Amino acid sequence: MIHHGDTETRSKLLHSELTEQIIGAAIEVHRALGPGLLESAYEECLCRELSLRELTFQRQLPLPVEYKGVKLDCGYRIDVVVENSVILELKCVEHLLPVHEAQLLTYLRLANRRVGLILNFNVATLVRGGVMRKVL
Repeated sequence: MIHHGDTETRSKLLHSELTEQIIGAAIEVHRALGPGLLESAYEECLCRELSLRELTFQRQLPLPVEYKGVKLDCGYRIDVVVENSVILELKCVEHLLPVHEAQLLTYLRLANRRVGLILNFNVATLVRGGVMRKVL
């Protein structure tokens, strides 16, 4: 039973619902385009699809690295942040590797977000091997 006062549960449900919407948008883009394009093309089309679904997002968000109390611009950029809460890391690679997962976890930590998705568009079917969800 879910208690309406339980913000932790509500937060998890919200993120779950939001990630489902994002994955649905990514599947729509992948169905239309298929694999083999540049990451930038998928980003452009995914952002269009997110707009059509009335989800807010920011693209290529600068991600400073904090080191010994100072925020440093090291040139890192988050591909997309949806609804100011879910980080999307877009890939066009043969296989997702542990380094991709480590990158997303680091971005979540540095950006102080809890939920992230890696979307690999270079697969035959996005739902099989193309989506990885991570929660901090």
